[in-house]
Amino acid sequence: MKRILFIGIIAIIITACSGNRNIVKVVASEASETEADSLEYELITFDTRFENWYDLNDSPAMYRSKEYYESWNKQYVTAWNSKSTQHLFYESIIGYEPGVDYGFDLNHKLFYYFQYVEKVLKKPILSRGEPQHMLIYLP
Repeated sequence: MKRILFIGIIAIIITACSGNRNIVKVVASEASETEADSLEYELITFDTRFENWYDLNDSPAMYRSKEYYESWNKQYVTAWNSKSTQHLFYESIIGYEPGVDYGFDLNHKLFYYFQYVEKVLKKPILSRGEPQHMLIYLP
């Protein structure tokens, strides 16, 4: 029994230390019973540093339109998923459908996640030939 418990603990430690394979997920959740046909979407990140960075860098003064974020997110998700399938990233594919209306908040936060990956984690997602579209100043 002790041997099984020991192996279980080792397996949990190895799993916890192996990294964040599913680093970003876009999931649908039911809004409420009064809005039976509508869905709300939520961006789940497994990087606590991103949440802290996002809270510090999110500023309504820098907001753009939902269409702006959707346009960039389509490009970022395409490049991200391409790199993930080529095993250039360890993270999984992001399930972001271009025709789905995820709303302003999710598109905004997803865009900022890509900014975080490029600027803080120093992992280029889009090719270097892309124009600099938004500057985020880090403290």
